[in-house]
Amino acid sequence: MDALRRGDFLDGDRVRAWLRIAAGVTAAAVAVALATSHDGRDASGKPLGTDFVSFWTASRMALAGAAPQVWDIARHGAAEAEIFGPSDGYVAFFYPPIFLLICWPLALLPPVTALAAWLTVTGGAALAALRAWSGRRLGTLAFFAFPAVFVTAGHGQTAFLTTALFAGGATLIDRRPVLAGMLFGGLAFKPHLAIVLPVLLLAGRQWRCLGAMVATGAGLAALSVAAFGIEAWAGFLATAEVARATLEEGLVDPAKMVSVFAAVKLLGGTTKLAFALHGGVAVAVLAVAVWVVRTAASGAAIAALAAAATVLASPFLLDYDLMLSAVPMIFLLREGLAGGFRDYEKIGLLAAFVLPGVARGLASAASLPLAPAVSLGLFALVVGRVRATSPR
Repeated sequence: MDALRRGDFLDGDRVRAWLRIAAGVTAAAVAVALATSHDGRDASGKPLGTDFVSFWTASRMALAGAAPQVWDIARHGAAEAEIFGPSDGYVAFFYPPIFLLICWPLALLPPVTALAAWLTVTGGAALAALRAWSGRRLGTLAFFAFPAVFVTAGHGQTAFLTTALFAGGATLIDRRPVLAGMLFGGLAFKPHLAIVLPVLLLAGRQWRCLGAMVATGAGLAALSVAAFGIEAWAGFLATAEVARATLEEGLVDPAKMVSVFAAVKLLGGTTKLAFALHGGVAVAVLAVAVWVVRTAASGAAIAALAAAATVLASPFLLDYDLMLSAVPMIFLLREGLAGGFRDYEKIGLLAAFVLPGVARGLASAASLPLAPAVSLGLFALVVGRVRATSPR
């Protein structure tokens, strides 16, 4: 137990060796996936980047002047099938029109080229933001060894972008609070990952950052209305019930998800029980975060707490969204390297680092949903660190 508490076995040489192995495995997996792909499809016949087909289809519809129809599931689904052919299932577009502003130019490129550009730009932004957040301590090797990077790339998903915005804001909040707020405001394209931040910014009296976040989100919403019309927002709001049914009826496999809600469903609990337990955990986490923020010495500590709490707040969270855990992980790493690691921080960092690579497999094969427990542990470590370094 002392080895787990202190984590002395996780010394620099061993960690670097493990990172090289993990990065090598990732590189090999990518090489195999590309080598066995054909005509933009993987060995199983699915389009490369899976979820990205929804974004590219939305872009094509918007470029054709049919932006409001993106939220018409029948029309978006028909367009998706026409472009990419038969598949195992429809990939919905449940994002607000703000995200369509980001997707808009994608279909100017062929799908595979657009996917490569999307991952290069957003992945590069995430790497740059996380390196800045780490004080340049994060190397490229560690980034590509993090399993969430591979999972995000494999799905062509948005987690690089959300992480870049969160980490960028966290880096700037104490020096450039308005610019940090503008980056946080960009998270409005994925609202369920932006619900904790404003609460903690308010509790921490980060007025300039909070004001910039709200103004940026409102500005992006107004810009999307100007670009696509109010009908686009009406269409988005109309999909809310479908999105809720997707969650409640298990149309997205709970094994792919990492929330308390999904864990309860995976273990056989009812939807009501899953919502009740998830809501209880989310409220408790938010209450603890608000309490701690009242004593937080820095905006950076608030941002780290917000990121750790966000991973526990939304019931609709998939394994690629664990990319966001890099923000609190780097906070702990940075503080530990500067002044020494506290008990269980090293082993907690190891568990959080490995989690995105094993969460789905363990949930699918053994009905073992570890993600909420690991995420709660990470949150507790951030709480302990912030309280230990903040004035009372």
